Amino acid sequence: MHRKILAIAFISMSSQPSAWARDITFDADVAPIVFKHCSTCHHPNDVAPMSFLSYQEVKPWAAAIRESVLTRKMPPWKADAHFGKWSNDWSLSDREIDTIKTWVDQGKKEGDPKSLPPTPVFTTDWKIGKPDAIIAIPPHTLTATGPDEYEFFTVPTNFTEDKWVVSAELRPGNRKIVHHAHVYITEPPAAKPEAGKAEAPTDPQAVYRKWLIVHEGKLSWIRPEAPVIDDGCVVDDNGYWPGNKPKDDNFGKWGMISSYLPGREPDVYPEGTARKIPAGANVTFQIHYSRATKKPETDVTSIGLIFAKEPPKQVAKRVDLSNLSFRIPAGDPNVEVSECHTFKQDLYMTSLTPHMHLRGKDARFDVMYPDGTKETLLLVPHYNFNWQITYKMSEPKFIPKGTRLSIVSHFDNSPNNPLNPDPTQVVRWGEASEMEMMDGWIEYLDALPGTR
Repeated sequence: MHRKILAIAFISMSSQPSAWARDITFDADVAPIVFKHCSTCHHPNDVAPMSFLSYQEVKPWAAAIRESVLTRKMPPWKADAHFGKWSNDWSLSDREIDTIKTWVDQGKKEGDPKSLPPTPVFTTDWKIGKPDAIIAIPPHTLTATGPDEYEFFTVPTNFTEDKWVVSAELRPGNRKIVHHAHVYITEPPAAKPEAGKAEAPTDPQAVYRKWLIVHEGKLSWIRPEAPVIDDGCVVDDNGYWPGNKPKDDNFGKWGMISSYLPGREPDVYPEGTARKIPAGANVTFQIHYSRATKKPETDVTSIGLIFAKEPPKQVAKRVDLSNLSFRIPAGDPNVEVSECHTFKQDLYMTSLTPHMHLRGKDARFDVMYPDGTKETLLLVPHYNFNWQITYKMSEPKFIPKGTRLSIVSHFDNSPNNPLNPDPTQVVRWGEASEMEMMDGWIEYLDALPGTR
């Protein structure tokens, strides 16, 4: 029934008469839309498979573009417009969609070149500007055949003093094989205890947590027979492993500094804020390599960093909320998994990112304020693993102490999910894309006294 309603809506929209009473041309009407919303990805040496920088390049794809914008498949903005306002919203307005539709329906006229806006210029330079520091992994070679690889590379920063980072860009050296990547700030290896010196007693929770996680090669996943918790909201942080509960300052001294994901922009922290890389720290790259080309490839992924000229007014922080204990039965088209967390201080949220893998279906971020009122901050009704978007708030959202955040996601493990690698498998948490995750990444600032 749901698909039938969508089909009827699409037919109705695509058959509506245009509001335009004149000829629509590429040069005067369509090029400004394409250059603003499409060419940022659709240009040589970027993520899109074809370039849209001229009439000659766009015309052969006109019918596909028409369908993609009518169904809002492109640009790939997934947030429901009824909830939240986002500074990086690149979706098209109804008028822009109608302009493209009418242009195609009228015969894809080129128009007068004098009315063509300047063609955007894209370089291979860093999007954040010239970095103050660039840290790269050693060259990594990928063979032509075999499963995807999940590699970790730890590289010393050699920083002799603390550095405050205002923007970071994680840049694949070979976009054809780097599916996604993260960079973490990590401590240098701890010195081994002196001979004969007794070690601290083992924490029982740490022993149990170690049993829960299976490590094989460079991948980790939860043990199949581990207890199942789909509802992470029975109590706060219910889906976490013992001894691993999130803290409101989860970023702390060590943590993630940047990510490269389909649809994600470089990490630029709010004005007046920064993240700290302590002197002597390492950075660890976690990279998912895909053998998409079926031939030997080499990659040198790197991260570019721009430093603050002076210590920031505030630290840009992040907390990751996750359910790690769920279970998705084979063939089930609608499995609900949740996780809840209550904030213990006043703060301002600056961005929200839902994260799932190939069976992810939708995600919703709701808050219940201390006075009992509820609000939906973000709804992503049609999640897609190929477009993992960080939704940056137009204005920081004040969240008072005692507010409870709930994240509710659904998974489709049925044969009807075109991305599903194997609907016959029971799926649990794991790092590989064929396994699953249920995360909500929240970037925020502490609410300083007198700011509310």
